Formats: sequence, C-alpha cells, structure tokens
Amino acid sequence: MLTRIAVFVSGGGTNLQALIDAEKSGIIKSGKIELVISSKPGVFALERAQKAGIKTQVVSRKESQGQEDFEGKIISALEENGIDFIVLAGFMSILSENFTKKYADRIINVHPSLIPSFCGKGFYGLKVHEEALKYGVKVSGATVHFVNEIPDGGKIILQKAVEVKEGDTPEVLQKRIMEQAEWKLLPEACELVSRMIQEEKI
Repeated sequence: MLTRIAVFVSGGGTNLQALIDAEKSGIIKSGKIELVISSKPGVFALERAQKAGIKTQVVSRKESQGQEDFEGKIISALEENGIDFIVLAGFMSILSENFTKKYADRIINVHPSLIPSFCGKGFYGLKVHEEALKYGVKVSGATVHFVNEIPDGGKIILQKAVEVKEGDTPEVLQKRIMEQAEWKLLPEACELVSRMIQEEKI
C-alpha cells in the first residue's frame, strides 16, 4: 500500500511540480500524491495538479471563520481522502499546535535556508534571501524538516548547501536555491518519509 500524500499550496506550485515530476520519474515510489489543497482559489498550483490528474480542493483562509474552522475543513478533506502524510509546498498559513500534534511526524516543509539560520516567524519567500545577503553569508541552502507548533522548529530531515555568489540579488539566490536544493531535497524527503510510514518506523 502506497503512502497517500496531500500537498498544501498557496501559490505558483513550483515545489509541487518538482514532486509531480519526481513521482513520474520514480524518485517517489513509496507514496502517491492523492490530493492538493490550496489556501487560495485561482492559483497556478491548482492547474499543475489538475493537469497531472490529481484531485484538488480549495480551503480558503479568508472565507473561514478563524483558525479552527479553517483547519477543521482541511482535516475533513484529509480524512475523506484517507491521507497519511502532508507536504507543505509554499503553503503560506501557519498551522496551529492542535493540528500539528494531530499529525505529528506526518507533516514536512521545505525552508529556503540552512536552519537554524534565517528561519522562524516572518522568514518566508524573498525575505529569507534578503536577510542572508544582508548578513553576508557565503553559503545558504535549503532544509526539509518535520512541522511542529514552532515555525521552522521541527526535526531536520535533509539539508543541502548552496553557494552564495558575488553580486547575487535575493531573486537570483532564490532561484539557485530552488533549482539546486529545494526541488531535489523535497522529493527525496517525501520518498524517505513515505517509506518510513509504510514500514511503520514513524
């Protein structure tokens, strides 16, 4: 039985595409993406999922009556689809302690820096790379970690370093980290955790 995966998105879905491609090429073989949940309607990630024949659902944060209602709708969708494992791929909503405890060791996220640097509340998107460049680091990268109630605070699964080059802008560094680290690490971690769930090691 393959591990049933849900991918949570909020935007363009480049990390989702990396996962779809990895499933097609056999990098992810212990799990199957069964559902894509978006916190916003009309985002390109939904199109990517539909094109790949993956079921989609929009759970709008704006239209929910607070965090509990928002997460309640997500939990219903996960249970209806028999989901075992959640991958956050550019999901722009913080999940509550109640939610992360319910799915302990069943949620992973990719963060565009080498945790514990440039992470935590407020560190997302270009902001991470702006801060890294401002600090003058010579090496940055990406980290895939389990998700708990602390933003970027869960146990690290995989990390990959990426060189920071002279003259890098936040946009250039972001692209290099995506291509060299995020899009490789996330599928690898996805397969690793899917296999561990299958073998009941976590």
